[in-house]
Amino acid sequence: MKLFLAFFILSLLSGCASAPNGNPKDPFEAYNRKIFNFNMALDNAILKPVAHGYDAVVPKPGKILLHNFFSNLEDITITLNDLLQLKFKQALMDGYRVLFNSTFGILGFANLTDRLEKHNEDFGQTLGYWGIGSGPYLMLPFFGPSSARDGIGLAGDGLTSPVTNIPHVPTRYGVYVVSEIEERAGLISQEKMLDDTSDRYAFIRDFYLARRKNLVYDGYPPREEYIDEEE
Repeated sequence: MKLFLAFFILSLLSGCASAPNGNPKDPFEAYNRKIFNFNMALDNAILKPVAHGYDAVVPKPGKILLHNFFSNLEDITITLNDLLQLKFKQALMDGYRVLFNSTFGILGFANLTDRLEKHNEDFGQTLGYWGIGSGPYLMLPFFGPSSARDGIGLAGDGLTSPVTNIPHVPTRYGVYVVSEIEERAGLISQEKMLDDTSDRYAFIRDFYLARRKNLVYDGYPPREEYIDEEE
């Protein structure tokens, strides 16, 4: 699915590169808003009710164990991207987290390395580290906010993800579904900040782009120059 999205993004960019729009960061806004509405309808109909059910039924210790397990799987991808970005000290810490939690932490269900800082790296950030620009903002079906670069990065991370490489197909999809539910349940408490926004789509887009830029530059993004419109 993620590999298909990569080809989908490339075809979209080649076919709509000249699409007019007032926001240079979001030249496909009309298309993106349609996908956003589709994702919101899907979320309201399926994902959100399931996430609320998970939040109500699963006891707190169970939530912590599942969160630790998926966080440990995530650390494998993070460590790989540490190495691709030549962040060897960071890779050593993240690799230690994976090794220690996967063994003594029983496949990561117990987080025994919580004193070590957990980093956030993915292939989209790796591409940005090596100078590849974000490209236009994209709202991807099912996956949500992204960009041309991050969409390709999503496909790259999918190729190396432990979940994607589980050979038993029913188990693979079962783990993936549980991870999505666990992640969605973790966002329930953060939805309140969106209730007072007049344009939820624009708020999510601007927040996403600013956050991704901050991650690529490890918290120190370059200052932007603003041009006076009258000039």
